Amino acid sequence: METPDQALADLAAAWGVSTGFTDWQGVERPVGDEALRAILTALGLDVSTDAAVRTALSDAELRPWRQTLPPIVVTRAGRTRRVPVHVPHGAEVRVTVELEDGGTRPVRQVDHWVDPRPVDGVLTGEATVELDPDLPLGWHVLRAEVDTDGAGSAEQDAAVPLVVAPERLELPPALADGPAWGVLTQLYQVRSADSWGVGDLGDLAALASWSARDLGADFVLVNPLHAAQPVAPMEPSPYLPTTRRFANPLYLRVQELPAYPLLDPAARDRVQELAARAAELTTSERIDRDAAWALKRDALRLVFEADDDTRGLEEYADARGLGLTDFATWSAIAEVLGDDRDWPEELADPRSDAVTAFRAEHADLVRFHTWLQWQLARQLAAVQESALADGMRVGVVHDLAVGVHRAGADAWSLRRALVRGVSVGAPPDQFNQLGQDWSQPPWHPVRLAEAGYAPYRDMIRALLVDAGGLRIDHVLGLFRLWWIPEGMPASEGAYVRYDHEAMLSILVLEAHRAGAFVVGEDMGVVPPTAREALLERGILGTSVLWFEWDGDRPLPPEDYRELCLATVTTHDLAPSEGYLELAHVRLREQLGLLTRGVEEEIAQERTSIQRVCRLLTERGFLDGPADLKTAAGREDVVVALHRLLAATPSRLRGVALSDLVGDRRIINQPGTSDEYPNWRIPLAGPDERPLLLEELPALSLPRRIAATQD
Repeated sequence: METPDQALADLAAAWGVSTGFTDWQGVERPVGDEALRAILTALGLDVSTDAAVRTALSDAELRPWRQTLPPIVVTRAGRTRRVPVHVPHGAEVRVTVELEDGGTRPVRQVDHWVDPRPVDGVLTGEATVELDPDLPLGWHVLRAEVDTDGAGSAEQDAAVPLVVAPERLELPPALADGPAWGVLTQLYQVRSADSWGVGDLGDLAALASWSARDLGADFVLVNPLHAAQPVAPMEPSPYLPTTRRFANPLYLRVQELPAYPLLDPAARDRVQELAARAAELTTSERIDRDAAWALKRDALRLVFEADDDTRGLEEYADARGLGLTDFATWSAIAEVLGDDRDWPEELADPRSDAVTAFRAEHADLVRFHTWLQWQLARQLAAVQESALADGMRVGVVHDLAVGVHRAGADAWSLRRALVRGVSVGAPPDQFNQLGQDWSQPPWHPVRLAEAGYAPYRDMIRALLVDAGGLRIDHVLGLFRLWWIPEGMPASEGAYVRYDHEAMLSILVLEAHRAGAFVVGEDMGVVPPTAREALLERGILGTSVLWFEWDGDRPLPPEDYRELCLATVTTHDLAPSEGYLELAHVRLREQLGLLTRGVEEEIAQERTSIQRVCRLLTERGFLDGPADLKTAAGREDVVVALHRLLAATPSRLRGVALSDLVGDRRIINQPGTSDEYPNWRIPLAGPDERPLLLEELPALSLPRRIAATQD
């Protein structure tokens, strides 16, 4: 007979919740019962008693038998796929595929005996059908019509999405001529004389032009441009957005809006006055999103009121559908009432009568937020067009954050597909030895599947519009996520599995249709099977030089992966100049994030840097021994690091803009929020003076580093 503990473990396994994990040092760690019960409760299960656990386990076993068809069927082109169909024992069933283009195909039943079993008082059997391998790519419908009385009439009708994805995502023709290199940047950092205190899409176009024409870059990879809340305080982290389906209007270039010339003289004077005030923010020592947005929002409202293209707005809104309506409604409510933690209960459900009434009462404000997204779509398209016209092979590569804010627009409108009571994070690792809590609600694996993965698909589609590629932060999240119960430290969570075959297939299909490549950030504790699955599907990995080792020796360049984006640094590390000065260690000491003595930490990092520098000298990337005591010597090492990067077989190579200009300051310290001004550090030179976009062409270091990539 099962013990209660065993029943709990079995229930966890049935729902994809791990009962143990391997930490970053290779040690097996158990997951405590308290964490397991909290996570299972968040999934919607009753585990309050031993009897409840046994009931939940029985329900988990019967769940597929209670469904005529699985909630979604995913297959690969060229493969046969068997699908179970559950019907009352003895009933006849006819299964067809309704193709995306309007055609219909019959699906044959195959011999595969499965003993019937009682389900909720009905003896239920399992028929098996087999999908043809020549089904076209796309989103189709699998329909089952069940005849229980033998009269030929369909008494039970089930229809679910059927996804047929490419076996593999091939690299786009733009990369057929060999490796490509590009600039990695946090857009809000890149300010110009025309910025309103925060780098915008006009600055992105200018950065792409300079990178392509002066440096020969093929792409520019930007931080997630996802929308934040439209009221202060605006969340500074681009990796903690309110939604991943829509962009942040903070990035709009006001003067380039099509309706800007339509402003009457008084409105134009007002916009110019706001721009002059915003210009004072452009050279500030910190990015002040709230101040910048307050000024820019007033200007955008004036342009909105002057825009008479009603038909264009309506066509855009119709194309984006309910998702855009929900987001614009949420944004309007947030402007009136603040974030959703302060809303009355009747506004908690986006389908409630109260929300419908609010939308009608504040129709103009909802329309304004709809218009903002339309303008963002137009400017993003223009940036990609200009980047390609300036000679880039790829253009803009967008970034997908791993999750959303727990009190944001997606958490409101997609509430059934997201889980409350837990947050996503990471267990302790080398660079944050206390673990990380990212304050993001995870996808509910079962409810996401029941929704046909539509929220996930729509998010991917939105990011691939007018993009040459997509980077996925923490791509391991397509396989498993570290769930942390509310009130517990980040170290006391558990991994929860997802259907990575379904999630990868949908990603591959949408990227194939967009003609884009996909890069997965696969650093940290990643099971080998996950990297094998990514490689099999054509998803590029990520290799950061400081993390690439062969035992106690830095990995030689020829041993880097070919299908990856190789970089020297990342936004979660100090720029290379700062890294060589151990700025990352000193900051972690200052913030109390070290679990061992600072001298030991410094000694280990110095040893690692020395070994890398020795490799640079041995391979001829650096002339003579490294000189880390002078600014000129450190600059030479940074250039040499990028020579090593260019010697790898990696198909994509990324150069951080902060390295190009000699910036030293850390952009983000993982695992912190207000302890350090994360995501609020503007681009600066070696002297830490804010640097404007117009100053970059005069610098010599960008050309030195760019020359290594030729």
